[in-house]
Amino acid sequence: MSQLVIIDYGMGNLRSAQKGFEKVGFAAKVSADPADIARADKVVLPGVGAFRDCMTNLQEGGFVEPLLAHVAAGKPMLGICVGLQLLFSESEEFGRHQGLGIIPGKVVRFPAGMREGGEELKVPHMGWNSLSFTREAPLFKGIEAGSYVYFVHSYYGVPDDTAVVTAESTYGDVTFCAALRKDNVMATQFHPEKSQQVGLQILQNFGEM
Repeated sequence: MSQLVIIDYGMGNLRSAQKGFEKVGFAAKVSADPADIARADKVVLPGVGAFRDCMTNLQEGGFVEPLLAHVAAGKPMLGICVGLQLLFSESEEFGRHQGLGIIPGKVVRFPAGMREGGEELKVPHMGWNSLSFTREAPLFKGIEAGSYVYFVHSYYGVPDDTAVVTAESTYGDVTFCAALRKDNVMATQFHPEKSQQVGLQILQNFGEM
């Protein structure tokens, strides 16, 4: 049985991600021990809150090196929400902060004053929005284009190479990266664990890799 580890670095909705995997038949271990990442076959990097704080906690918890080693070994990794943003080179949230650098590019904020139908749109972008697939990805096996998933975010990733984008979504006049894949590294800006049946299918797809 392969070992699936959800990284507990104090910045994620860990229990609901764990329950999501359990619902589709995969035992997921929540762990704050970097040694567990080294032993894991698959790793999930969740994230809520500010990019800077997440990155600080990852560094101080000793997670960065084993995470990068996991990726270099070609083992599957799934980033969720801020877990997607941390993969980027840098973020402009509360100043400029370095990320893990797995995906060259930067994390930027939705512009203020976006409007739709005469209404000013709130930031964060929060609630259900549909996915438009830009290329085939194993994470979306069995999922129809236009499926709705659950987002909560004020920032989004802009990769230097748009070929890594696997799904987009649109908020106001901004079409942004909703999911990406670079080799064995996958990530979603939305929360699969809060996205009902569609989200459970995504977790199942990752678990089966």
